[in-house]
Amino acid sequence: MYEHLTIKKVSSKKELKKFIRFPFKLYKNNKCWIPPLISDEIKTLTAANPAHEFCDVEMWLVYKNKEIAGRIAGIINTRANNTWNRKDVRFGWMDFVDDIEVSRLLVETVINWGQNKGMTCICGPLGFTDMDYEGTLIEGFDQIATMSTIYNYPYYALHLEKLGFEKAADWIEYKIIIPESIPERYARVAQLVQNKFRLKIKKYTNSKKLVADYGQAIFDLVNEAYAPLYGYVPLNQKQINYYIKSYLPMINLKMVTLITDTDENLVGIGISMPSLAKALQKAKGRMLPFGWYHLLKALRAKNNKVLDLLIVAVKPEYQNKGVNALLFSDLIPVYQQLGFEYAESNPELEINEKVQSQWEYFKTQQHKRRRAFAKQI
Repeated sequence: MYEHLTIKKVSSKKELKKFIRFPFKLYKNNKCWIPPLISDEIKTLTAANPAHEFCDVEMWLVYKNKEIAGRIAGIINTRANNTWNRKDVRFGWMDFVDDIEVSRLLVETVINWGQNKGMTCICGPLGFTDMDYEGTLIEGFDQIATMSTIYNYPYYALHLEKLGFEKAADWIEYKIIIPESIPERYARVAQLVQNKFRLKIKKYTNSKKLVADYGQAIFDLVNEAYAPLYGYVPLNQKQINYYIKSYLPMINLKMVTLITDTDENLVGIGISMPSLAKALQKAKGRMLPFGWYHLLKALRAKNNKVLDLLIVAVKPEYQNKGVNALLFSDLIPVYQQLGFEYAESNPELEINEKVQSQWEYFKTQQHKRRRAFAKQI
């Protein structure tokens, strides 16, 4: 059946680099694909990532006539399966040429591995956690990706459907135009909610102080706010420490707004940053020799018209009460001052009406859709 194909498990550093670099060849000259930093991919896919403590993972490469034609990772997230009472094997980091036999071999390999470990369903694309790439792009192939999302060719979803997969969940993404002024009703809601609940807007100018005061609280809030979402598993302490160290120091603090109650407890958080999409394209996966320059220039927001909304989270008891309006009433003037023209919402579950309702006062375009697939095995 697979006369010209062979599949090999990734078992060395050299093979891991081949695994990571395969999409660079597959998407060469594609204007919408965003290359990851190779160093970040190595950290994610090796023991440096604390998620490996509760995840089993294997990676494979398919060769067609001695050339790499596809890759895939199989992941069994024990904590996720225990949380949701599932026996799922996830697939992620799946890329392949337009050959159904290649995609079939990749999927069958993960299925066999999962079945041998007692799994009864295969789903994906998903990563170790919600902080990783998830969802096959099914709409918006002419739109540039963001640094935290998958870009793929249109044939990916067609292959998965041919292989018997069905929709498990959809995420949608919006392009949100930065208004010239805060919408009047939005500003009024923000003022009302601030007065009613006696909330405070808190800003920082020193990242070390932000981490010391609220680093832990930010991710505790994310865990609480995201708990009901598809496949979400609370980050453990090692993961929280990892993300605090990896990401919070690089954030432009002007683009971070915290909302606290009268006791200084964190109620809401909005973390955004200048888009790194084009800078990552210029870096071509490497910090050296000049990748750092392109990323630093993008982070300083000079001539950068696009921003990414990385984290927007509100404590459950304050959701649907206007706290989001308070967050963005503070952030919009910052976006205007820095010269941004629009924001990328990043993926939002299509059934998450609470999140989508916050954009109703803005001019938006729903420009991308991505899907997690699943099938019983």
